[in-house]
Amino acid sequence: MTNRNEDTIATRISRILADRIVTGVMEPGTKLRQGHIAEEFGTSHVPVREAFRRLEAQGLAVSEPRRGVRVASFSLKEVREVAEMRAVLEALALRHAAPHLTPSILNEAEKATTEADNARDLRSWEEANRRFHRLILTPCAMPRLLAAIDDLHAVSAHFLFATWPSNWEAKPDHDHRSILAFLRQGKTENAAAVLGRHVQRIGQKPMKNTSGSLPGTFAIVG
Repeated sequence: MTNRNEDTIATRISRILADRIVTGVMEPGTKLRQGHIAEEFGTSHVPVREAFRRLEAQGLAVSEPRRGVRVASFSLKEVREVAEMRAVLEALALRHAAPHLTPSILNEAEKATTEADNARDLRSWEEANRRFHRLILTPCAMPRLLAAIDDLHAVSAHFLFATWPSNWEAKPDHDHRSILAFLRQGKTENAAAVLGRHVQRIGQKPMKNTSGSLPGTFAIVG
């Protein structure tokens, strides 16, 4: 069992490593070396091991016998699994959140959508997109459900940064605006249905870059 100080350090290490993994600084397959990371953060191996366990729980790292801990790789099947899980869990959260969504919250969610529509780079879009989802789901007040959704968002972001080509083109998110319109009208089931379809588009569109199609890669949006 870790003490409070070690737990705080482990939280900080896992958060920083998660950001590096999600944004592609640490690529799939990269080995996470306990000694190097402990030295970087000026700590013992204990909080580093705890940080690794948290990354594994989030689906961002995997522990392999005789190979240690590595940044998780993924397949199209795994991407679609995450999409289906997000669709079910986010729709559930939205149904519980809807009665508590105030005009102020919906206005903030619309601002996040506008920011995503006008994002100049992938990271800005991902941050605004995630903020939209959090704003409309957090009022469900179900911490375990929200924690599971947040982990799935982190994995989705990992897919996104690992597969999106370098050229970024912002596009209006009509689904987000439809969700907001239904929520303002009190049509929760309609909003949940759009949200479910929106998230399940992840992994369904083939990726392309300047040289053409990339076998085995896929678009991540939602």
